[in-house]
Amino acid sequence: MAKSKKKNQETRASPLSAWLCDPGTYEALTCTGYTSLSHCPEIVAAVGTIAQLVGSMTIYLMQNTDAGDVRVKNELSRKMDITPAKHMTRSTFVQWIVRTLYLEGNGNAIVWPRTWRGYLEDLRPVPPGWVSFTTESPWDYTVNFGGTAHSPESVLHFTLNPNANYPYIGDGYRVVLKDIANNLKQAAATEKGFMESKWKPSLIVKVDALTEEFASPEGRKKLLDSYINTAQAGEPWMIPAEQFSVEQVKPLSLTDLAISDMVTLDKRTVAAILGVPAFVLGVGDFQRDAWNNFISTTIMPLAQVIEQELTKKLLLSPELYFKFNSRSLYRYDLTEMATVGATLVDHMAMRRNEWRDWIGLPPDADMEELLALENYIPQDRLGDQKKLNPDTGGDTSGNADNADESAKGAGG
Repeated sequence: MAKSKKKNQETRASPLSAWLCDPGTYEALTCTGYTSLSHCPEIVAAVGTIAQLVGSMTIYLMQNTDAGDVRVKNELSRKMDITPAKHMTRSTFVQWIVRTLYLEGNGNAIVWPRTWRGYLEDLRPVPPGWVSFTTESPWDYTVNFGGTAHSPESVLHFTLNPNANYPYIGDGYRVVLKDIANNLKQAAATEKGFMESKWKPSLIVKVDALTEEFASPEGRKKLLDSYINTAQAGEPWMIPAEQFSVEQVKPLSLTDLAISDMVTLDKRTVAAILGVPAFVLGVGDFQRDAWNNFISTTIMPLAQVIEQELTKKLLLSPELYFKFNSRSLYRYDLTEMATVGATLVDHMAMRRNEWRDWIGLPPDADMEELLALENYIPQDRLGDQKKLNPDTGGDTSGNADNADESAKGAGG
């Protein structure tokens, strides 16, 4: 009885197992390889462009006032725009957030703010591999890292493509881009294997196989050295007509395999999913309108995700908010900027130094004064113009104030 029990225990402890299945099922159950989005050059190029553009924008600390929103310059604004995190600049810090959202974080990026006596001391990026989420209900969750559960209010949680069931957690684009990444990886492997393949001869030499001399590799090499290998390029071959027949063949090319067309189609699909122009991935030529639309529809909505999370979690005053400056990202023609600036200066909507800043020139102390044409008068003074007053003799040289000054001068 004891012997039988021991045998059963040994049987249960055995780790060996086997599956039986047909070849078709085996292909479906096994995986030929995993392609990470961060290992796909096209996806990395698109995400890198987005991250660099968002990271290059200056972060403004703005304040609401009755006369409009104004920029605030203090230690908080300097820290957010220059050194938001230890050992990191604003550009690298924002680029990390964007890259993590698209690639490693799968739509989520966590930053742990550290404060000291009520002041912001540091913003610490949390590696995405350390982060997990516990969904307590459809309306609440916790963020876990470092062996501790953190409330969402105590961390900065940036999300991309919100989940349908848990909208406070991002989904990213990993599922959508997975098949395209595999296709691009397979295309690269096919091209590499094709270029490295040695089975691409351009000539076929038919030889009489009954000759013993050609039956061995040494004999065939001797044949090539004797009749085909020449000392100089372009030297003609001298071969026996009875034993040789030479034919030229056209090797299969990548164009015949339509690899280029498939790769172009996949690149366009990646560009459409990520919202970047196709020319960013090397398809087509640069178009200014497409670039400006890319800034408006992809870069700025992503920047607003970061703006709103920073404002919500870091600022206590309802009058303050963070804002990215996107004007430098748009592609403007210098002639257009000069024309618009001239119009604004003529209407006193802009100082000439602001106009100079638009076109990259330093300020000039003599250009701070506002200029206006003489016929630009307030709306409530339109009826005071001389040309509308018959007592002035139809003089149209200026407004009522100018008429009074002229009368005083004449009386003197």
